[in-house]
Amino acid sequence: MPIGWRLFLIVCLVSGALSAQTADRVARDLPYAEPRNERQLLDVYSPAAGANHPVVLWVHGGGWMRGSKSEVDQKPAAFVAKGFVFVPINYRFIPHVTMDMIVRDVAKSVGWVQANIARYGGDPRRIYLMGHSAGAQLAALLCTDSRYVEAEGVPRTSLQGCVAVDGDTYDVPLQVATFTARRKSLKQPAPKMGHPEKFGDLARQRELSAVNHVVAHRGIPPFLLLHVADHPDTAAQAHRLWSALVDAGVPATLFAAEDSEHMKLDRDLGLTTDPATQALFAFTDRILYQNPPR
Repeated sequence: MPIGWRLFLIVCLVSGALSAQTADRVARDLPYAEPRNERQLLDVYSPAAGANHPVVLWVHGGGWMRGSKSEVDQKPAAFVAKGFVFVPINYRFIPHVTMDMIVRDVAKSVGWVQANIARYGGDPRRIYLMGHSAGAQLAALLCTDSRYVEAEGVPRTSLQGCVAVDGDTYDVPLQVATFTARRKSLKQPAPKMGHPEKFGDLARQRELSAVNHVVAHRGIPPFLLLHVADHPDTAAQAHRLWSALVDAGVPATLFAAEDSEHMKLDRDLGLTTDPATQALFAFTDRILYQNPPR
């Protein structure tokens, strides 16, 4: 065979192998609870080959009343290209269920990942919880109060990191007080479904606040807190949780996204030119380097 043809075949084989490595597999609408419920389904995006890939479980936002696992933009492609299995989930909504039940939905999805993700190429010992807005509150709570995931058979050591994106309820009573004072000063009417209606009384607000579960030596994983730089509520809440984590000796990083806003910050995650995405992958790279596959 002429040398030119041999070189051509080698190039084709190498290109095919690289394409296979960067392609992904998708399994959609897998139930993580019984009986099957459209709001308790998840998707799995996996690299085309290999095993023991780290796993990202993504929790969408929407005020605990709306949203979908399908609203992920370029996140699946970006995370799979970095060698992750990416798992976006649905969960049930207020007012059909209580906030406690939503938290347990997310914990149950983590339990499904723990039990099943190896079949999709993932490593159940390396799970990263990430979420935007309402999803940020849910991810942060499960990573600081491991009782929820432990009830689903997930060791706290399986949670390797948390990325909370522009949440405003890491300290629910503080946000309620802030919003109430602002509303009264502007003479605005009270909303029909505000945080008190969603979270419950003061005792429940405290119980569902990540800051109240930050304790030293509890095995809380490292945190990355992304927030819009000039958003007063999410910036204040990010600093509040960051301060609690640092005081407890938990590795925590703050990143303020300039020239962004609440929905844009979420929408742009995964773009290679996006500064918040660069901060996110720098965060996961550090943890992956420190905790290689076992």
